[in-house]
Amino acid sequence: MYLLIPAAGSGKRMGADRNKLLLEVHSQPLLAWTLLAAEAASSISWIGIVSQPTDWDDFKAIIANLNLKKTIEFIIGGSTRQESVYNGLQALPKEANHVLIHDGARCLITPDLFNKCAESILHCSGLIAGVPVKDTIKIVDDQGMIQDTPNRAFLWAAQTPQGFDVKLLKKCHDQGLRQGWEVTDDAALFEKCGLEVKIIPGEETNLKITTPQDLAIAEFIIKNR
Repeated sequence: MYLLIPAAGSGKRMGADRNKLLLEVHSQPLLAWTLLAAEAASSISWIGIVSQPTDWDDFKAIIANLNLKKTIEFIIGGSTRQESVYNGLQALPKEANHVLIHDGARCLITPDLFNKCAESILHCSGLIAGVPVKDTIKIVDDQGMIQDTPNRAFLWAAQTPQGFDVKLLKKCHDQGLRQGWEVTDDAALFEKCGLEVKIIPGEETNLKITTPQDLAIAEFIIKNR
């Protein structure tokens, strides 16, 4: 299975002056934990890190310290996640029929979840990992007034990995470019193109590290594994 890791983001919401994947949790950079999980996943054979060239030296140093055995390629990232994934798709080996896309900031993923998504994408055209929403969700207008309370039985919080048929996802990205669509994940592109996306139960600990508080939670989770 081929894995793309979008890693071109900044650390603005972290209050950091560098790529947040270089921040450390439990004495390892965030990217290191993501790569260790991918290395341990028996289904993953190729890893593409989509990032800005200014971070490549730091990322290469992380890889060297981990002594990883799997093939890792560096791909130039875009100004948005959507652009970065597009670039990553173009850089996939020609024989790649399916791809998993996993945000590098979700550094707590387990090898089991990688393997589960890699197996499941062989039987559908698109999928995402996710967890059922626990909280009651309110739809609010721009004045801060509640407009509706959807039934949370049908609500899931999207995670990554997201998996796709490569040819179909490329077509969706091409259509998105032509139509000027701006989306926050690849499943949304699939949906806009009328294609089905299956939900795969994710992991409650598969958090996206966005704030300093998330770093503290990640530290706790890793220490207790």
